[in-house]
Amino acid sequence: MQALMTGLVDSVLSLQAAAAAPSQEGWWSVQQGTLIGAFGGAGVGLLGATLGPAMGILVPKGKGKSIILPALLLIGVLGTALLITGVVALISKQPYHVWYPVSLIGFVALAVMLPLFFVAKGRYRAAERNRMEAQDLLR
Repeated sequence: MQALMTGLVDSVLSLQAAAAAPSQEGWWSVQQGTLIGAFGGAGVGLLGATLGPAMGILVPKGKGKSIILPALLLIGVLGTALLITGVVALISKQPYHVWYPVSLIGFVALAVMLPLFFVAKGRYRAAERNRMEAQDLLR
């Protein structure tokens, strides 16, 4: 636990150091920013394209709960972290190619996946309630 806290403190300190001395180049180059945006955006899109149909098939049946809910939550939390990183980059006056890709990917992941987490959670509850009502009718 202490190693994790030390790592977090070191990360925050390195972000503060980078914010204190922004360079013309930024945290990464324009080409790297383009790649981050392209592959990061495609990755979030593919995860959404995979989880969407899986939710449509599995959630009404009450199946896949141990995979779908953690995946949605993880992507939402990672989106939050990326959005915070983008805001830190913007505040620290990093160039557009630094703050924009991570902010956009983070915003989309947060705005899409986190609400879907709560929708899926409610649908799983409804599926469980329906299953229990059906069992009660059989008795």
